[in-house]
Amino acid sequence: MKLRDLAIVRSGLVLSRKQSKERGGDRYPLLNLRCIRQEGSVDLGEADVYEAKEPLKDEYLTQSGDIIMRLTAPYTAVLIDETTAGMVISSNFVVIRTESGLLLPEYLFWLLNTQNMKRKIYENATSNMLGSVKATFLMDLELTVLPLEHQRRIARLNLLAKKEERLLKELADEKEKLYDILLNQAYKSAKKGK
Repeated sequence: MKLRDLAIVRSGLVLSRKQSKERGGDRYPLLNLRCIRQEGSVDLGEADVYEAKEPLKDEYLTQSGDIIMRLTAPYTAVLIDETTAGMVISSNFVVIRTESGLLLPEYLFWLLNTQNMKRKIYENATSNMLGSVKATFLMDLELTVLPLEHQRRIARLNLLAKKEERLLKELADEKEKLYDILLNQAYKSAKKGK
């Protein structure tokens, strides 16, 4: 089946259309390209603030269960949850909202980030400097729709793997800090003992 038969696929907001010219507009966190990590997560620390001249429609804001995908390389897809909901989606992204009941967003998140799918996207990207992909190409992507129980199993395993990767990275960062402190203490102690 084509993605368009299973989900709503649309481009994000062209920011200049709704941007407030003066301070004091409606303020929203803005999902930008820096926010998207290559492993498929959102770094909220990189978000900008967007001031709109009027309240934005829900279609331009991230919602839990959305898949947001970069339209330029590396074409990373992220899964929106409660912590990343309510952000403005700019035209640098496409938002995919599964509403058919046949496709789980967590499964689609995994599928869009597979090497096979990324290869298809790279092959169909425009040949300009940015190598962008069009939302219509994504709408026409042919997907193998597995039974929901198989989708759930793959999605759970993928999310568990992502969580483990994140925890291992956090552990490695903490160990690096610990070793840095221990080495500095050993150096200071050795200097005093001279």
